[in-house]
Amino acid sequence: MATPVDSPVIEVTDLVRKFGDRTVINDISFNVRRGETLVIMGGSGCGKSTLLRHIIGSMKPTSGSVKIFGQEITTMNEREIASVRRRFGMLFQSGALLASLTVGENVALPLLQHTENSADEIEEIVEEKLQMVGLSGFEDLKPAEISGGMKKRVGLARALALDPELLFSDEPTSGLDPIMTAVVDQLTLKLTHGEHLTAVVVTHDMTSAFRIATRMIMLGHGSIVAQGTPDEIRNSLNPEVQQFINGQADGPIPLNLSQDEHEHHQHVKPRPFIGARHRFHRKTA
Repeated sequence: MATPVDSPVIEVTDLVRKFGDRTVINDISFNVRRGETLVIMGGSGCGKSTLLRHIIGSMKPTSGSVKIFGQEITTMNEREIASVRRRFGMLFQSGALLASLTVGENVALPLLQHTENSADEIEEIVEEKLQMVGLSGFEDLKPAEISGGMKKRVGLARALALDPELLFSDEPTSGLDPIMTAVVDQLTLKLTHGEHLTAVVVTHDMTSAFRIATRMIMLGHGSIVAQGTPDEIRNSLNPEVQQFINGQADGPIPLNLSQDEHEHHQHVKPRPFIGARHRFHRKTA
């Protein structure tokens, strides 16, 4: 189902998530329009990764609404939400590559699960996506044989395998050096500008955030503290925003938080797409 050009790609309305009597997401509402790169940022324990899991449908809210491409996903079963997931890609924080598979086989996973393409067609798509992220010729290497930055790029190639309209990235630059961070950011900009993707990026890396964002949301204690363009966030008079974006030790964000404010990080993370078929086979000459 096509989404009207002027309609939001993502609509989050009055979203609440509680674990027992503890509120982790507290009445959050925002939209993401086609072509935007929305950065969701905030310190550890603020609820940003939990929010992302609700947007992609891997967690159900206590109340509220999440629509992707105009479709309410909070009430969908797994079969129904699978059709929506075909229209978006997900870059996981760790890359989430399967160690037993080659780079090419990792990129092929969503194609094996969601398409009936032949082995030759899958091989061609895998080569194309790896070329997009600057890793041509790396198909036959195992994840253990490539660097952390390369693993992130392989994860990005896999997220792009089905030509998605929407890309989600969870801490795409964590653990990377400044040069590799710039490489990953440049790839994100190239995709959103050249391929007209809509992107939602969760990060606490402020250099990366201000480099790629067209709009930003800062979370604190499960609520939206501030939102706006990068310039609006940079010039915000909110002391909590200034402390966070400037990395200041002293300010309204306390150093010592309670155990309850961090517990929700122990919940299960989303799993990568894995189909019944685990490998694609190339024809030999």
